[in-house]
Amino acid sequence: MSSESLSTFESSVPGAVHRTTAADADAALAEAIEDPAVGTALPYDDVSLSEPVDTDPSPSALESAATGVTPAALGIADYGTVTIPSGGAGDELVSLYTPRHVAVVAASDVVPDMPTAYERLGEDFAAGMDTQILATGPSATADMGTLVQGVHGPSETHVVVLEDR
Repeated sequence: MSSESLSTFESSVPGAVHRTTAADADAALAEAIEDPAVGTALPYDDVSLSEPVDTDPSPSALESAATGVTPAALGIADYGTVTIPSGGAGDELVSLYTPRHVAVVAASDVVPDMPTAYERLGEDFAAGMDTQILATGPSATADMGTLVQGVHGPSETHVVVLEDR
């Protein structure tokens, strides 16, 4: 990840970006999260979700949650896109079902463009992790005329970038 890629990513994300270190991640997450919140485990040393984020949500907790927090495998600078791996922890549901999605990505996982992202995703696919959501801001549709956001996913997005990971 270059500082240029990180700057491009930050300016391309169609939502709020919170740049932080692992030591200050709790404050950045608190700023991005609206209660009630659900989430999945974060794979970063010294960074985890704690109260009030429910990391083992029931279907009713997911339904009533205002915020979903998930790790992102990649950030794609050119588009402000994050990739969310699909897995047994429920990352798909947590990232798509709540009105606000907070993605947490390591700065070292921000790549400059889609060809680089495809190279990295190819490694994941070869390892058997072959389903990823590519999310670029709030969902939007204009299939019925006027552009409407948040119909098929979150209406608000935040990305927390861990600058020291």
